[in-house]
Amino acid sequence: MIAFKTCRLAGLLACLSVTSCASVMSHTGPDQGYYPGTRASAATVADSNSGWVMRPLAAIDLPFSAVLDTLLLPWDYYRSDSDRANDSPRARVLRSEKLNHTDEGLAQSAPFPKH
Repeated sequence: MIAFKTCRLAGLLACLSVTSCASVMSHTGPDQGYYPGTRASAATVADSNSGWVMRPLAAIDLPFSAVLDTLLLPWDYYRSDSDRANDSPRARVLRSEKLNHTDEGLAQSAPFPKH
């Protein structure tokens, strides 16, 4: 009986993670606040520049992302105190350049010749 409940729970989590693509993708990156997958799917549905394939897929994904985002609210709350500027890719690259002193080498390099 316990194994059956465990399999059902694992199946439900697998189904949610597969169908709620926007939520999974947004939670693997830097902190984006609360309900990031739901907001991303809603923005894709509302955007008139989205392709004819993406809008229906985002509409299907929207309720599943909302469920997964709700389940991940404690995680989002835990991460909400972090400084979002440090999570941005630009901030990480600049920090890495400063740490490795490559920013100094780039500042001293010769500019590209203009044609």
